[in-house]
Amino acid sequence: MTDTRPLLLEVEDLKTYFYLDEGVVRAVDGVSFTIRRGQTVGVVGESGCGKSITARSIMQIVRPPGRIVSGSIRFHRAPPSNGNPGEVIEITKLDPMGKPMRMIRGGEISMVFQEPMTSLSPVHTVGDQIMEAIMLHQSVSKEEARRLAIHMFSKVGMQQPARTVDRYPHQLSGGMRQRAMIAMALSCTPSLLIADEPTTALDVTTEAQILQLMRDLQRELGMAIMFITHNLGVVAQMTEVVMVMYMGRIVETATVDDLFYAPKHPYTRLLLKAIPKLGSKAMGTATRLESIKGTVPHPYAIPRGCPFHPRCGDMIPGVCDAVEPPVVNVSDTQTVRCHLYQSAPSRDVIPLTPQSAAKVEH
Repeated sequence: MTDTRPLLLEVEDLKTYFYLDEGVVRAVDGVSFTIRRGQTVGVVGESGCGKSITARSIMQIVRPPGRIVSGSIRFHRAPPSNGNPGEVIEITKLDPMGKPMRMIRGGEISMVFQEPMTSLSPVHTVGDQIMEAIMLHQSVSKEEARRLAIHMFSKVGMQQPARTVDRYPHQLSGGMRQRAMIAMALSCTPSLLIADEPTTALDVTTEAQILQLMRDLQRELGMAIMFITHNLGVVAQMTEVVMVMYMGRIVETATVDDLFYAPKHPYTRLLLKAIPKLGSKAMGTATRLESIKGTVPHPYAIPRGCPFHPRCGDMIPGVCDAVEPPVVNVSDTQTVRCHLYQSAPSRDVIPLTPQSAAKVEH
């Protein structure tokens, strides 16, 4: 079923490259996707596939020598109450340090970074850092900003918020620092929250609390969430739509049900097979945990054709190692970038085999 919620973010053919002495690293290489208001989108893939750089490109915080080479990032600002259509802002055309971008960054699009201990300033209290964000985006006094910071601490479940607001990051536990990061990101009620591995360093109990907190705040604030993670269990629990990335490209996009029950790309299938299955040993069907053979290609020497073909058991010689795979619409809710599927004139999707590979047009 087609999602009819209003568009919030459109990313089209985004390319973010890093120009180093050793060569060019194509960290994000032609990524396209959309996020709708109130939607939860998951982004998964191995380390180095471009998940975080995609998020940083949206926020315009890619550090040199990296830069956005081409592509479009369109942010649909909420329409005013008078009924006029909302403004569409081309983020890639904004000065990263200019006032318009700084008003969007943190105000309308916020980000929870992967490691709060290195993201928070060690020489300022967590309260001062949240107050700074509030005063930057809202016309309030320092006293009002402090009251709002304490209120946000309370909202994210921080114990003794009136006292914690005057503590430094090193005085907080890992879970409390993560809650402080979420409080800072949500202090200005953004339309989009980008959560980059927000529970990686937490124990499972604290992780469950943080995930429940984010779900509750999403329902309350009506914001969209872009959830970046390695954990497919978190994806199944938190997201509606999932994007699978490999070597800077999205290789499959699907609803969470389609991804887990009908994965199409060989890489997605192997990721799912690598998940430990609880209870299989007790059922007498214990098997060795599968892994994806080979290693991620060197960023300076990405192979021709499909970047995944050296590790793919379904590789078609002369096709996968020579021709870049197209994006195929498997259904209204699922796309895959793979030579194993081709669109017929009737728009049906036909799985390919090595025997039928000769029919692929080069």
